[in-house]
Amino acid sequence: MVIILTPAATESDVADLRRRLREFGYQSHLSRGEERTLVGAVGAAPPNKAAIMEALERLAYVERVVPITRQYKLAAREFNPGGSRFEVGGGVTVGAGSAVVIAGPCSVEGEEQIVATARAVRTAGAHMLRGGAFKPRTGPYHFQGLGDEGLRHLTTARAATGLPIVTEVLDPRDVARVAETADVLQLGARNMQNFPLLREVGRCSLPVLLKRGFSATYAEWLQAAEYLLSEGNRRVMLCERGIRTFEEHTRNCLDLAAVPAIRELSHLPIFIDPSHGTGRARYVAAMAKAAIAAGADGLMIEVHIDPHAAWTDAAQAIDSAEFGALMSDLAALGPLCGRPLHPVGGND
Repeated sequence: MVIILTPAATESDVADLRRRLREFGYQSHLSRGEERTLVGAVGAAPPNKAAIMEALERLAYVERVVPITRQYKLAAREFNPGGSRFEVGGGVTVGAGSAVVIAGPCSVEGEEQIVATARAVRTAGAHMLRGGAFKPRTGPYHFQGLGDEGLRHLTTARAATGLPIVTEVLDPRDVARVAETADVLQLGARNMQNFPLLREVGRCSLPVLLKRGFSATYAEWLQAAEYLLSEGNRRVMLCERGIRTFEEHTRNCLDLAAVPAIRELSHLPIFIDPSHGTGRARYVAAMAKAAIAAGADGLMIEVHIDPHAAWTDAAQAIDSAEFGALMSDLAALGPLCGRPLHPVGGND
């Protein structure tokens, strides 16, 4: 349940409420809005839950108590009706009403490649740089990423461009190490339900980009986000990257209905990845524009300086010229859809 406090509620009132919730067997989580403070009560529902809710509503500093029957509590829209808004580094704010674009190659292949790509996407207007140093691959003999060397190259690219870094972490044991380089930790589709990894990343202070699993429902996706939130990390972004269906022409089926659906169910910002969502470079621009029209908070686009030579996911990567043209189109389209591009910052 969510307890909505009156505008006159004091810090002493908040402390009193949290004490009462502990006595009732709940954990409490604060959400401070511009006009209201909300307290989420999380835990196994006691048999006398109705009586507890009634007792809480009688408190002078409580405006009302809202029950949440879904399995995800902290991720539910009721916990933050106005939507989550937070900074991710480099002057970039997610959830502020403007579209944030993450761009870069699937994998880091070397310093020259990642720095050149970073410079190109920054010139075109990207706000963050993506690049995988550790790659989860279907086959054990496929390129698995450069590891620590890749992290060093990402650090060089950030120093050269000022772009915050988004990179994937695969193992709970690597979270602290990857966090030393990353500005945003990515959890890929294969790890959406890697619960030990979710908990470890949830204890980290960095923002998180959580991709939807291949066959995950919205509820399963949001329950995965709940693991992160319940460990104290409130800077969580969701990323729709396509789900597996019977269609084989595209790599996945990009579910753009996820944008309005997640906005209805949750307060968490939602990004769209049209690169993985289609698997075909020639479809990326169309689906990126459709995502902005649907109201997505941001995009994740695979860009490579030479897509034909890419070591991973070559078929879905666009080149810097195509990315520049897409960004120009988004700059014109975004304001018409209530999603102008986020202002560009960082170093020259």
